[in-house]
Amino acid sequence: MTIARLICVAALFLCTAPLQARLVFFEIEKQSPYGRFNGIDYQRIEAKVRGELVREDRIPDVEKAPGGRAAYETRVLLIVPVTRANGALLLDVPNRGRVISHALYNGLREPATGVGATEPGTGFLQRNGFALVSVTWEYGEGFMPPKFRDASGEERNIEAAAFGAIRDVAIFLRDARADDAGRPNPVAGLVDRAYATGFSQTARFLRTYLSQGYNTVNGRMVFAGLHLHAGASGQMPILEAGKGAASANASPTPNFGRPDMRGVQEAPFTYADIVAAMSARKEPLPKIVVTNMTTDYLSLRASLARTGAEGTADVPLPANVRMYDVAGASHSLNTTEKHANCALPLARLDYRPIMRSSMANLDAWVARGTEPPPSALMPLGEKSVDASVLRAPAHLAKAVVLAPARGGDGNVLGGVRLPDVEAPLGAHGLQNTVDKDPCRLSAGYEAYPITVVKARYGSPETYVANVSAAAAKLVERRLLLPEDAEAITQAARNVRWAD
Repeated sequence: MTIARLICVAALFLCTAPLQARLVFFEIEKQSPYGRFNGIDYQRIEAKVRGELVREDRIPDVEKAPGGRAAYETRVLLIVPVTRANGALLLDVPNRGRVISHALYNGLREPATGVGATEPGTGFLQRNGFALVSVTWEYGEGFMPPKFRDASGEERNIEAAAFGAIRDVAIFLRDARADDAGRPNPVAGLVDRAYATGFSQTARFLRTYLSQGYNTVNGRMVFAGLHLHAGASGQMPILEAGKGAASANASPTPNFGRPDMRGVQEAPFTYADIVAAMSARKEPLPKIVVTNMTTDYLSLRASLARTGAEGTADVPLPANVRMYDVAGASHSLNTTEKHANCALPLARLDYRPIMRSSMANLDAWVARGTEPPPSALMPLGEKSVDASVLRAPAHLAKAVVLAPARGGDGNVLGGVRLPDVEAPLGAHGLQNTVDKDPCRLSAGYEAYPITVVKARYGSPETYVANVSAAAAKLVERRLLLPEDAEAITQAARNVRWAD
């Protein structure tokens, strides 16, 4: 099925009956204490779930499953309070089978916390009372989708059932007392609102989830707020059924070696377009916080989410969307440089403080109506034709991929400027080796010569004062939490200048 045909089929599904969320089986397999945070005990739970989808769920190809009922099975990990905390459930959409939430929100400055970790780290999520669930959704990573046989008799996997699984688990945990057999919901009565978070691949998943209309069930939002991190301008090409594990549709992405790959850089591109599609269906609009890294513009075409596939002008963001570009930050969460063999040293900028402030602001926006800080974007150059920037794909003949403009000190301009960038010791967010991983998604860093550092600051004390002042300004703008401002300032005090 062609991409254009697929979009048309999806549109037809969106015009049919209301969604019929249906999680029928929730079985706890392992349960253990996780820790105590601000006087509330948390537990870790591993569970197996099963759901059923029908045609009214508007998942393409569901009606082709035997009997017209499409069953899926998957696994979930919960880290949840045993008594009511802040009432928020955060659904983590794993990146290539790896839990993302603790790397993003609980990640330590040193040593860096990698994707897949579930240790408490800073404990941000738990100290602030969030209940967490991570839902396996990707075929080939443990998600078992419904299947059917096509006209030629070949078995096909309904990978788009993942949208239903994410939705159904969230609704079950938020609203249900028990499953069909009476097995209890472990957070029944403890949560009253649900959020979703996605990183890179799974931010694209959530962009598609929203644009295709899966966030509304019987007139009510599933996720009242979403944090979409480093999803650039992409979509998730799983609306078409796959052919076996080797051809799972969720994994491949365009890169410098295959810039013209279809399925990821497809409409809708801008958040204005996504919100317009939701509004046209008369869906309630969730609060959306978007964070972009500098590398997302260089290697993942993030500018198309601002300009669309034609022209170079920014399309205004809808009122329910905030976007924050983290100046100088890398797409990848690097935990080691060993064996990287990139042209430049891997990025050093710890962007997790912006993840924490983004989640705190999203929760305040949804729960209390507190408007988050205004969007903060990096200005884009007129256009980029440099080979170090991933060009537009051939099927977008009028698209122009733009890269952030840089200042005289080598750092990008504008955006959310962490103190490490506002008072720099080097140039952050440089494009690294483009034809090799992890270099392609890991920004480079070039330290200034010590002579330049001394000329700029004069003394270590002046440098620390500049860092502290930059941190204080971000705290005032609610883009940095006080605890992170102190950690960043302390790190500056520990910098040793060479003689």
